[in-house]
Amino acid sequence: MKKPNKSVTGTIAKAMILILLLSLATTNFAILTLASSLNDAEAVNVSGSMRMQSYRLAYDMQSDSPLYYLHVEQFERSLYSPSMKALQSWDVPREITQDYYNLIIRWHELKAVLSSDDREQYLMQVADFVDRIDLFVLELQEHSENKLIRLAWAGGVGLGGILLVAVYVVLFVRKQIVRPLGQLISASEQVQNRSFDVEVDIRSDNELGILGNAFRNMARDLGKLYRGLEQAVNEKTHKLQHAHQSLQVLYQSSQELTATRISHENFRAILTYIASVEGIGAVEIKVSEVEGNPWVAREGHFNGKAERIKPLHLDGEELGQLRYQVGLPCPDEKLIDNFVQILSRAIYYNKAQRQTEQIILMEERATIARELHDSLAQSLSYLKIQVTLLNRSIDKELTDASSSRSQLVLNDIREGLDNAYVQLRELLTTFRLSIKEGTFGEAITEMLHQLDEQTEAQIELDNRMSSLELGANEQVHILQLIREAVLNAIKHAEASVIKVTCFEDENALVTVKIKDDGVGFEQNIHKLDHYGMSIMKERAARLNADLTIDSAQNDGCEVVLTFQRSKEPLSERT
Repeated sequence: MKKPNKSVTGTIAKAMILILLLSLATTNFAILTLASSLNDAEAVNVSGSMRMQSYRLAYDMQSDSPLYYLHVEQFERSLYSPSMKALQSWDVPREITQDYYNLIIRWHELKAVLSSDDREQYLMQVADFVDRIDLFVLELQEHSENKLIRLAWAGGVGLGGILLVAVYVVLFVRKQIVRPLGQLISASEQVQNRSFDVEVDIRSDNELGILGNAFRNMARDLGKLYRGLEQAVNEKTHKLQHAHQSLQVLYQSSQELTATRISHENFRAILTYIASVEGIGAVEIKVSEVEGNPWVAREGHFNGKAERIKPLHLDGEELGQLRYQVGLPCPDEKLIDNFVQILSRAIYYNKAQRQTEQIILMEERATIARELHDSLAQSLSYLKIQVTLLNRSIDKELTDASSSRSQLVLNDIREGLDNAYVQLRELLTTFRLSIKEGTFGEAITEMLHQLDEQTEAQIELDNRMSSLELGANEQVHILQLIREAVLNAIKHAEASVIKVTCFEDENALVTVKIKDDGVGFEQNIHKLDHYGMSIMKERAARLNADLTIDSAQNDGCEVVLTFQRSKEPLSERT
């Protein structure tokens, strides 16, 4: 292993030793300074008292005080006190020591004066001696203050040095230890999450730098080994998954054909399964219709590149087409052909189911029509005959006055029977409406063709609806409403053009319009023979639809039916 050029532990140890040395130096200096200052206060007090003692000696001399000699001894004890002798130490400035010596010399001179016969000279020289003592006291005070100042400076410098070294240690540890350790922890988490492209940026030649380089090399080698194994496993797994996916989507698509009623939701589900196949970018199915727009469903987005189209047919019948966009890896063509067969069968079964539903519905309605014709229609016809016979009998037997009153009652009865018979004929005609065609477009085209033979007006059709999403009952109700509206236009509008429009928007809102350019009518005038209006409103109510009739005198008429198509067929909801 490569030996580090710089040791992190060595640097930190040196910093700690430096902090320790600074602490010891500062502490020792403070202790020595404080120790040397113990006698400073006493020396100042003693030297200060010497001024008072000098004046006291002058007073004792003038007053012949018996304490004169005692006071002289006290002055000398003060002058030679331990605190004053300590001023001779090495740490005391030479100026203070020299002034102390000068005070001693001067005292001996004054003591000689006091011992001579001319003691009066002491009185003249005491003031100068006190001034020297004052200067000496001032020097002692300044010396003590200088010690405290030096102590403060030494403490500040020592603490500042310790603080700087501590800051250096913190920054050094953060840069050389904490940050590299954080990178190593983050890199280890990446390796744990199977990400071996780690970046350990430790630009140092110490222990952590060597560890970071070793970790980076280890992660790179692990990545190579892991990716090699992963690639080998992925290749084997991909083949198995592709085979499993193909079988699964084919099975799920086949399950859609087992539904009780194959609807557009089943086709969309199959498209979703196709789009989930690897290599299929987008897919679209178009179901052809003889009359009307084809039904189109799409999954994904086409970009115009690598598109393929396959026709949908069964038993020689063209049912639509499948368009899909391929990418890499290319999908299996056999799998696509299987989907084409599944979709073709689904479209064929859907068409057969709708025809079966329509046939069953028409048979039920034909049965009801036969029952009405055989029962209620016969009864109404019999009543009409009896009313006619009764009218003849009344004309022969009653007088003129009685006959006129009876005639009014009979006319009312006859008119009511005629209206009831007309309504019954309308209902029978409606129930006998047949839908033999497989799609809504074919049925409406055939119905309008039959009505076109009953009028000279031109009947135009604009059908943009697909019958794939309409239930049998919905188709029947829409066809009957269109028939009633067109018949009203033929009978009463005197129109030259009758236009029928059917379309559905992207929100599944179905709109049916029947517009003519005839004479129109005032909507506030109720005509008793317009029974088709009530029948149309009944049809709209069964569809949960909105029916509006817009007409004015000499301005034609427009009938508009709008309803929200349900996702499930009406036959399954009723």
